[in-house]
Amino acid sequence: MQYLLKTVISAVLIVAIAEVSKRIPWIGGLIASLPLTSLLAMVWLYKDTHNAPQVGALATSIFWMVLPSLALFVVLPFLIKKEVPFYWALLSASLVTCGVYYVANTLYAKLGIS
Repeated sequence: MQYLLKTVISAVLIVAIAEVSKRIPWIGGLIASLPLTSLLAMVWLYKDTHNAPQVGALATSIFWMVLPSLALFVVLPFLIKKEVPFYWALLSASLVTCGVYYVANTLYAKLGIS
């Protein structure tokens, strides 16, 4: 039952963002940029484990992974403005983001960030 509740709440959040974005894109962007998914994940993790240090480790990991994820939000609009078809732009931006994740993780490892 708990798994179903988690799934429904997460799905409702995604659908709500998509629906709001159809009408007012900047509000959809605002809602999507809020760390709601991260907050839900931390709440679910704590509820399941009651392990605050594990939640803290997740929060730290989220911070370090947000930085390379920003590449998607730079590359995608750039490619769309260059009139690259949407799905090709999305695929390309996703691949670039994967590359940035790889570079970031390599850098993090060299800096001792786990």
